[in-house]
Amino acid sequence: MSPDLVGLLVQATADTLTMVAIAAGLGTLFGLPLGVFLATSRRGELLAVPPLNAALGFLVNATRSTPFIILVVAIIPFTRLVAGTSIGTMAATVPLTVASTPFIARLVEAAIREVDHGLVEAARAFGASPAQIVLKVLIPEALPGILLGLTLAVVSLLGFSAMVGAVGGGGLGDLGIRYGYQRFRPDMMLAVVVVLIVLVQAVQTLGETLARRLNRRIRRT
Repeated sequence: MSPDLVGLLVQATADTLTMVAIAAGLGTLFGLPLGVFLATSRRGELLAVPPLNAALGFLVNATRSTPFIILVVAIIPFTRLVAGTSIGTMAATVPLTVASTPFIARLVEAAIREVDHGLVEAARAFGASPAQIVLKVLIPEALPGILLGLTLAVVSLLGFSAMVGAVGGGGLGDLGIRYGYQRFRPDMMLAVVVVLIVLVQAVQTLGETLARRLNRRIRRT
């Protein structure tokens, strides 16, 4: 592989990491409170608002059930409104964020629901408010599961970032399509696949290690 192509590979990797980091950050910012609310707002639960829970649940399910490549095309007007363009790395973060938010919300909801209900009842018995129970009981106890969920979300975003290259999103997917597929460069296609595998392995290993250490720390306290 020529030095020019190596340079393109490095730049594409940097673009992919940028769009995934931004989308993961924004997806967590929106998805974490949404997931907590979905986990605590059914009938008889801590923050019971059943109609709103049902409406948000339907919206989350509808977004998650839409294939990502169709979602990218469907929200192009919204992407242009937010990013000023529908192509490039920054534009790609918009559909990535829209796709990751409901995914992260469901993962957070599942982690919160795994918390022993007895801890919630004990906190209530001590007079803790719903907000205190959420912030001091549910989220701390669910942190290892939430971290594993975020790890899964980042891994999924790496795959989505490759798909968004098909519509001019930049990054490794765009490089693989333009050079590996359209210019018949199997070496470039192989390099893109290898880099994506390395990134996924690194993210998965880091997330599992952090979750394991956090889980041990919680059990010691």
